Amino acid sequence: MAISDSPLISVGGVQAEESSYVDWPAIFAGTIFATAISFVLLTFGSALGLSLTSPYEGSGMSLFWFLIAAALWLLWVQISSFIAGGYLTGRLRRRKHDATEDESDIRDGSHGLIVWALGALVGAFIAVSGISGAASTAATSMSTIAAGAASGAGTAEGEDPLSGAYDLLVDRFLRSGDPAAAPVSAEARDEIGRVLTTAVSDGALNDADRQYLTTTIAARAGLDEAQAQQRVDALLADAQAAEAEARQAAETARKVAMIAAFVTAASFLVSAVGAYYGATLGGNHRDNKTVFADWRRPW
Repeated sequence: MAISDSPLISVGGVQAEESSYVDWPAIFAGTIFATAISFVLLTFGSALGLSLTSPYEGSGMSLFWFLIAAALWLLWVQISSFIAGGYLTGRLRRRKHDATEDESDIRDGSHGLIVWALGALVGAFIAVSGISGAASTAATSMSTIAAGAASGAGTAEGEDPLSGAYDLLVDRFLRSGDPAAAPVSAEARDEIGRVLTTAVSDGALNDADRQYLTTTIAARAGLDEAQAQQRVDALLADAQAAEAEARQAAETARKVAMIAAFVTAASFLVSAVGAYYGATLGGNHRDNKTVFADWRRPW
């Protein structure tokens, strides 16, 4: 058989396989290892984060410092896990003896980059469901808070135009001191809600709507005109405060999402360098037959 037809070639007296330079078993091993380390550390970080936060106002870590801590933890997890996965891949990669030391280092590092790419895809696939679920929950919560600020004209047919927050404001506004007072009809509540949302959207309550609300609450609660005016003003102030709170919550959520996206992208870019470095280091230890005395033999 001719030498060119043989699956083995001899380079410097060493038999080497004439096949692809990509060692997929080593890559898969490194990817699995990096993913496992990342999962364990992120799970531990989640538990640690729950212990640092508190549902009670004024207790636990503030949102700003919590985001800083979470960003640093994510960065450390990404870098350390991909360095470990890259090192394992470089150590396990079967070297082709047709390259210089510099070329071998490049091939080891390239294997580390493939480990990083596969790990990023696996992590993104796993995170999509969790992120989409969290985003859906956050969006639902935000829409519940901010629905009262939406225009009544934009409400779908048959849908209650009032949010839960605005329902409570209307309840307080229509509250009567007489327990035997008849309940207010749904049509009247809807009309008050539309007046309220329009006033919040315009930033002021026009004279006709103000007079309507004043007359309604005066007849409902048995108040004089001055007291009725005070209740109308209080209703408008509470509605504007609710809208401002909803806008602030939406702005905070936007900033948090922006920072989280930036930190995630930065951590992946830095971890790519870590994977390359780890694989190169593992390849050098493989070639130099570096032995760690404490791990040389089973305990």
